Formats: sequence, structure tokens, C-alpha cells
Amino acid sequence: KIPSTTNKSSALGVQLQVTNKQVVIDNGIVQVTFSSPGGDVIRIKYKEINNVLETKNYEDNRGYWDVVWNRPGDSNIFDKVQATKFSIIVQNEEQVEISFSKIWSPSMDKTTVPLKVDKRYIVRRGSSGLYLYAVMERLKGWPDVDMDQIRVVFKLQSEKFHYMAISDDRQRVMPMPQDRTTGQPLAYPEAVRLTNPVNHQQKGEVDDKYQYSCENKDNKVHGWISNDPPVGFWMITPSNEFRDAGPVKQDLTSHVGPIVLNMFGSVHYAGKDLNAEYRNGEPWKKVFGPVYVYLNSIPPSENPKALWEDAKRQMSTEVKSWPYNFPRSEDFPSSDQRGNVVGQLVVRDPYINEKLIDASLAYVGLAAPGVVGSWQTEVKGYQFWTQADKKGSFSIKNIRAGKYSLYAFVPGFLGDYKYNVDVIIQPGSEIKLGVLTYDPPRNGPTLWEIGIPDRTASEFYIPDANPTLVNKLYIDSPANKFRQYGLWERYTDLYPKNDLIYTVGVSNYAKDWFFAHVNRKVGNTAYKATTWQIIFELKSVMQSGSYTLQIALASATNSELQVRFNNANLKQPLFTTRLIGKDNAIARYGIHGLCWFYSIQVPASQLIQGKNTIYLTQTRNGSPFSGIMYDYIRLEVPTKA
Repeated sequence: KIPSTTNKSSALGVQLQVTNKQVVIDNGIVQVTFSSPGGDVIRIKYKEINNVLETKNYEDNRGYWDVVWNRPGDSNIFDKVQATKFSIIVQNEEQVEISFSKIWSPSMDKTTVPLKVDKRYIVRRGSSGLYLYAVMERLKGWPDVDMDQIRVVFKLQSEKFHYMAISDDRQRVMPMPQDRTTGQPLAYPEAVRLTNPVNHQQKGEVDDKYQYSCENKDNKVHGWISNDPPVGFWMITPSNEFRDAGPVKQDLTSHVGPIVLNMFGSVHYAGKDLNAEYRNGEPWKKVFGPVYVYLNSIPPSENPKALWEDAKRQMSTEVKSWPYNFPRSEDFPSSDQRGNVVGQLVVRDPYINEKLIDASLAYVGLAAPGVVGSWQTEVKGYQFWTQADKKGSFSIKNIRAGKYSLYAFVPGFLGDYKYNVDVIIQPGSEIKLGVLTYDPPRNGPTLWEIGIPDRTASEFYIPDANPTLVNKLYIDSPANKFRQYGLWERYTDLYPKNDLIYTVGVSNYAKDWFFAHVNRKVGNTAYKATTWQIIFELKSVMQSGSYTLQIALASATNSELQVRFNNANLKQPLFTTRLIGKDNAIARYGIHGLCWFYSIQVPASQLIQGKNTIYLTQTRNGSPFSGIMYDYIRLEVPTKA
């Protein structure tokens, strides 16, 4: 175990040095230098490394905040948020907190995002790292904008940091940045095949930053390890309250550079369906963070992977310390200014069980008031989520004061839950909701089903990658098989002429249902729409009511799903989604993006006694990445009178 660096009694006091163009904080463990008044992190001295950040880069390209934004209808602008004012918030031997702030005005450069920004940095006695957070605000009446991305970026020394770790099963020696320059570009700029890498063992592999994405709920610690000297640089996120779009939103982590990110918000794996539009002078304020940049080290004789284990322990310590009691911004409430909510969720589905069913391991959360499922596109406010126990009991702690809706989804059950009353949190609130009952979508007994309603396509058939286009990290990793490049083209390899046919009672969705409904490649740049078939038997057709086809999608990108029964050539489908989806999860190795749900009434006249066929057509054929992922499909028979 790595010796703790948080013994405050023996640690040196925190020192602050201010000059015209730089600010330096030093606690004897780390020494951090900032540009002033811009507020970038330009140097982090740790152990014998004079600067862990990339000294080949300009000072404004080492450690910085940025916002990607645009005026409505205009193209994106990339703003590395530069402050105009430096101030000292706290200065004593226990901690130093400093502020770099700016207020937008109409006279500023047209590339400056209309925001009031306060970037805060904290170094504490005995702490082996740097806490950082930002308060961003729009004042009432400010110009209309979209803000597609808010993040913080650290670029490390490429000559030292070669080993990247995101989770226990996702860590490796990474390619060098020049390997991407000399490599072969693939279907889009982020994906490159390494043709002449510095490390020849990586020749032929594919590198793409999106292969290292992670769901918010799992994105608590990631970073890089230097072997000489053995030093780790880690991004620790103790809470997801300030991240956008809920617990299963995916985003970038670390990638070749070496680069470490904290993505507070982005349109990745969602697209413009996220509500990142600010209109009609709408005011807004949000605190992003604090997060913790943690550095650690071991003697050269020890295994560098011990640094990862220590980083995980430090992450657990930070999580237990949330919400921190030391940031001084009045916009960051301490624990006693927050509230808690407890309750139990049960599921009522009499077609499965006459008794109420425990909502085992349900995800339950508070987010801005909205309609059922709106949390997955909500970015402006805070979200507070937890996972219930096996009985469906949940406890959501340390909730900021405000008005929320309570949402939930239950693995194994279709649809989304929303509590029918707003939840008002006040400082010190202890709200007991009691037992809440979720009635999932259901019109009748199940005739058959395909998949598992879990908001992903992970249970379906994921093919082996093209052996010339692999990331070796994922070759023997079934849980991450979907992260390989080019899987969308494997559909054409497996179904070169005829599309997928699934026979209920005979086929196995784990082997016979391709994970993504994509187009067939018919030329170098030409693609053809595809129609999948589901074949099932009906001993008789009930005439007393409608059948129901329940379709849950795990992803959609520039797609349109049309549904027909027993006649593929009908001009008018029984149902169409129309054009939906911008999440790009197929191209970006996501096994899901945003979820879509459709409950389709099927008149008995559409069905026949004996063999029936459902035709599922994804009609938009302009791109290899236009397509959908199914989560779950179920056909229900009418309820008997």
C-alpha cells in the first residue's frame, strides 16, 4: 500500500506566491503554477518531475477549461475560457483557494461564450493534488446560445506517461501521439489504424478516443502512469450531480496524447436531442465540480499498477467526503444545506406476478421537473441518482435545494417511471416517500419477446472484429466486445445478400439477432436499406381487441424504423418512427445511446392463423452509421374479456 499523503499534522503549510503573470501554490507535495489572470494550469511539479504537463505545448494548451458553443444556426466555436481577474479567496496554512473570473460583455470578441465564469482552484495541506471547480452563469437577457460541451483538459508529458487506466479491465500501454499522425485514417478522423507505431507490437491496431468512453455512473477515476519515475496522474470525480443526462450517459475519459478529461457536459452519444439550448434571455447558473486531480508515486522497485489501486482507494475517500466542506463559493452548498430522500419502488405487472415485484437494483434519481424519461436529455440542472437494493429500497443523499421530479428505470422491465408529485428539497429535508408503484407498459399477456429490457443492446449478437482492425485490449473481453472498430460493416459480411430472419421459438437472440440494425454496403460508398423479419406462429387470432407490439430502442442515428405485418411491399407501414436519433452510438462504440419507446397497436386484421411475419425496415440508407439498436421487442395478445 502506498503511504498516505494526507497526514496534515506532519505536512507543510500551504504557500501562495503571486507575480504579474503567474500564481504558484505549494504545499510541499505538489507545486501548481497558474497563468494570471487567464487561469490555466501551466505547471504541476511533483516528486522529481519538474512539470507533469506537456512542456512542448504552449502554456494555454496544458491544463484548461473549454466550452464548445454556437449562436443558433451558426457553426461551433471552441472557447478556451480565459479569465480577466485574479483574486485570493482563502489563504492560510491549511488551504489556499484562488479564483480566476470574467464577466461577458457585448464588446468582447465574437468567439467568447456569453457567460460569467469563476474558475476556482484549491490546494490543501497534506493533499497530493489539486481540487478544481467552476461556476458558470448566464444573466437574464443575455444572447441565445447552444452550449454543446463543457469540460476540463490536462495534457501530460508524452515522453513519460504511456500507461492509461480507466477501470480494472480497461488499461494498457497506449500508442504515442505521433503514431496517429503516421497512421492510416479510417472512416472518420478519430479512428486511425497504426501502420508504423513507435511500439511495433501495436502495429495494425486501431486507436480511437471513443473506444475509452464510460458511463457517468462508472466514471469516477481514470488517468495515466509514468514508469520512470513511477508516478500516477488521476482525475477523480466524487459525484455526478453536475454531469449531464443521468447515470448511463456516456462520455470520453482519457486518450492518446496523453490527455485526461473531465467531461461535465457534451452531446456525445446523444446529439442535439440534449436540451443544451438557451433561449429568450434565459438565466442559468451551474457549479461544475469540485473534482480532484490526484498524483501518487511508489518506489521504482514496486509494480506501477499499485498506483491504480491507490488511485481507486483515494477515489473512495473523496466519494465519502462528498459534499466537500472546504470550497468557499456560496454557490456550493455543504451537507447541512442539502436534503435526503428515501423510499421503496415496486413493480406491478400482473401478467408476470399477481403480487407486487421488488424493483431490484432500479436506478432512481432526481432531476429537473419534466415528462417521463426527460432526465436523459436534461443538461441544465443537477441530477442525483442512486441504485436501489434488491428490495427496491433507495436512499438519495446530499440533494441540493430545489424542485425536482423523481424518475426511475428498472432493469428487466420496460419503460420509465416518474413519480406524479414534484419533490421539493429544502436545506435539511428528510423526505420519506414510502412505497412507490411502477406500472410498466403492458396491454396484455406476452406472446413472445426478444432481448432484455435493460436500455442496451449488449445481450444481442456482437460479431468478432475484422482481424486487421482490432484494439487488442478488447480481444478477450466479452463485456467490451462492442468497442471494436468497424462492427457495422460486419453485418454486410454476415448477410451479403439476404437480411436477418429471426424465428420465434427457434432462433436465439444472443446468436441470431445482430446488435445493430444497419445498412448493407453495396459499393465503396453506397449503402442499401435493410429489412429484418420476425417469424412467429399463431394458433388462432383473437378478434376481440388489438394486439400490441412493444418496441424499445437503445440507440438511433439518422434513422427511420417502419413496421409492417405479413406484407413487406405495403406502401404505407402500420407504424413509422419517422426520422429519429442523433446519438451516433454505432460509430462511437456505444452499446446504447438515447432510449426510445413505442407501443404499437396491431389490429387483429393484420394477423393470420398460422405463420406470421413482421417486417422491420430501417429506411435511411445515406450512411454506414445510420441505424438503430434494439433494446427489447415484445408482442402482447389482447386481454381476454
